[in-house]
Amino acid sequence: MSTAEFTVLGASGFLGSALVAHLQKQGRQVRAVRREDGLALGRPMGHAIYAIGVTADFRTRPFDTMDAHVAQITRLLREGDFSSLTYLSSTRVYEGNEETSEDAAISIMPTSPSALYNISKIAGESICLNAGRANVRVARLSNVVGVGPGQDSFLDQLLREGLAHGALTLRSHPASAKDYIALEDALGLLVAVTERGKAAIYNIASGEQTSHREVLDVIAAETGWSVAVDETAARTDFPPINIGRIREEFGFVPVPFRAYFADHIRNSIKARNAIEFAKDNK
Repeated sequence: MSTAEFTVLGASGFLGSALVAHLQKQGRQVRAVRREDGLALGRPMGHAIYAIGVTADFRTRPFDTMDAHVAQITRLLREGDFSSLTYLSSTRVYEGNEETSEDAAISIMPTSPSALYNISKIAGESICLNAGRANVRVARLSNVVGVGPGQDSFLDQLLREGLAHGALTLRSHPASAKDYIALEDALGLLVAVTERGKAAIYNIASGEQTSHREVLDVIAAETGWSVAVDETAARTDFPPINIGRIREEFGFVPVPFRAYFADHIRNSIKARNAIEFAKDNK
């Protein structure tokens, strides 16, 4: 039985499908395993990348969230035949913490609306790093920006509203800020971490905070849509993400937000137009 160079688990999701395409473009031998296909246990996996997860709808799917982030990865660690394993986690786990380096202690409030997601990711990370398997790493991903299936980020929600109505309303404070990273940057880092990462945990982020106001400025400049904001809305800020490790180990320099987000807007409009054209010509 041949061994794949890479096995991507969760290959039908946004990041999983993008990873498969990225690796294939590089000429790598990739086995794409969709979540509904199971874990492909009993087959040599080579470098396994675990991209199975529940994101935007985790609050309404608590059992699926724990199954994806904890139970399935536990089974893979117990039974999987891999040369390395990279578990995709999230920088959301730093919510409410001031220190965001990979070695910092993390505290979580069980009453927080994000608690279930964050606790499940930390539990998944912990079993990965304490299972006694060699070459297991954790990649904490920030907000990845790119066109793909199942993408339901804050930015994509804004673009969907604008595409549907030619206008949009920001329902959170314009000074709120997050860390965003371009899809191509994230993919390159994930492959680098998988193949030659020296540490156990990596932040996959830009290290730069982008406000909602900056997001709206790019959207307005690219589309001409009418944009409304609610200056009285609550402000939410995630802590700036420390990317010292990926800078030092891989020489990472992020693509500027305005450059790749403008491309993302244009690609989203093209994708929407292609869908509408297909519907009209059935």
